[in-house]
Amino acid sequence: MRRNIQFVLAGVAAVLAVALVFWLVTANQGTAAAPSANAGDARAQLEQLKVAPRGTLDGYDRKKYPHWSNQGQNCNTREFVLKRDGKDVKAGSDCNPTSGSWTSPYDGDTWTKPSDVDIDHMVPLAQSWVSGAKDWTNEKREQFANDLTRPQLFTVTDRVNQQKSDKAPDQWKPPLVSFWCTYATDWITVKNYYALTITSAEKSALTLMLDKC
Repeated sequence: MRRNIQFVLAGVAAVLAVALVFWLVTANQGTAAAPSANAGDARAQLEQLKVAPRGTLDGYDRKKYPHWSNQGQNCNTREFVLKRDGKDVKAGSDCNPTSGSWTSPYDGDTWTKPSDVDIDHMVPLAQSWVSGAKDWTNEKREQFANDLTRPQLFTVTDRVNQQKSDKAPDQWKPPLVSFWCTYATDWITVKNYYALTITSAEKSALTLMLDKC
């Protein structure tokens, strides 16, 4: 009886060991990004957002938004998102991807070099500053800059990200019109969660984009 129990325990341990190895190898790869809200929910959330003039960038500094934070397994937030959003991603022991492919939702282009893509904040850091984050603690701004729960971080074409820069939807929209619906719902989801304000022009632009849903 004792030998049988030891045999069973050994088998369980072996299964757990295999599962652990599999998890370590595949962790963070193929993990879906946060789901987008449906258009109806987004419209309701949009009406709940406070409309106010856009503030100034006085006092703004990206250093007040600590990133990229440690996400475990030797990966920071940027590396986590690259592995999450990519296909067939391979990385070194430092978790920095060395190969793979990434399709940018902003323009639909696919890239095979990590240097050709950026990790974009759906609601840019500077946009959060002028719509309420100026009064946050650095800890809350760090949460915002590294948020993997809301649809806030995307792997996108670097030049397109540079074109977007710190602009709101009334100032810039993704080249890929078919992504406008998702872009609007995600922008609203993030602003709603963090209780950030919007301008009247921003609200009009988001409403227009929601009409693409």
